[in-house]
Amino acid sequence: MSVRPSRLLLVVLLALAAGGPALAVQPDEMLPDRGLEARARGLSRELRCMVCQNQSIDDSDAPLARDLRILVRERLRAGDRDAQVLDFLTARYGDFVLLKPRFAWHTAVLWFGPPALLGAGALALLVVARRRRGAIAGAEAASLTTAEEARLAELTGARD
Repeated sequence: MSVRPSRLLLVVLLALAAGGPALAVQPDEMLPDRGLEARARGLSRELRCMVCQNQSIDDSDAPLARDLRILVRERLRAGDRDAQVLDFLTARYGDFVLLKPRFAWHTAVLWFGPPALLGAGALALLVVARRRRGAIAGAEAASLTTAEEARLAELTGARD
């Protein structure tokens, strides 16, 4: 029995379409209070998974991310404000736990470094372009004297 490639492709596409996004937050982690759960999800999107590092704990399936999600929900159930939860986790794990680090003197390089590097690169390109334009103009300005033109004509005429 032979399967046509187009039918196989259709089956694969349907199988991929049927699978929805996997949610990292497990049903046993969710809070019954919708307001607290919404706050917990918002905070979880701001916190970095210490294992994955480029994912929020809301998106990560790592066991540490699960522990952090549960910790966030426990702190919210205890009555902490969002800022208190973030302060608690920052005190425990450092600013690295925040996906978007707070602006402070010790994080100023994170905020001003990329624009400064971009500006320095643009300035370097501008300087190189001006120097090249000046070199080309200088080369055009250096014209041959009549003696040099005669010698050049003599040399090029001798080759022909």
